[in-house]
Amino acid sequence: MSPTTYSFITGAIAALYAVAGLFFLRFWRRTRDALFATFALAFALLALNQTLVALSGLEREEQSWIYLLRLLAFLLIIVAIVRKNLEGRHR
Repeated sequence: MSPTTYSFITGAIAALYAVAGLFFLRFWRRTRDALFATFALAFALLALNQTLVALSGLEREEQSWIYLLRLLAFLLIIVAIVRKNLEGRHR
C-alpha cells in the first residue's frame, strides 16, 4: 500500500471515529446519560489514536505508547457497559 493511500485511509478512520464521538455527545446532551458521555470520550480517544498513528508514521503502532490510547478507549467502553448493566439491576 502506498504511503498516500495509507495516510488517506488512516485519516478517514480518524474522521469516522470523531463523527461517532460527536454522535454520542449529541445523545449525551439530550439524555445526560453517562453511557453516552463515556462512549463519546472513548471515540475521541480512538480518533486521537488514529491521528497520531497517521502523523507519526509508525510501522508497528502496537509497540508504541500510542497503543495505550486505544487500550484506554476500549477499557472505558467496557466499564461503561458494565456500569450501565449493574445500574439496571439495582432498579
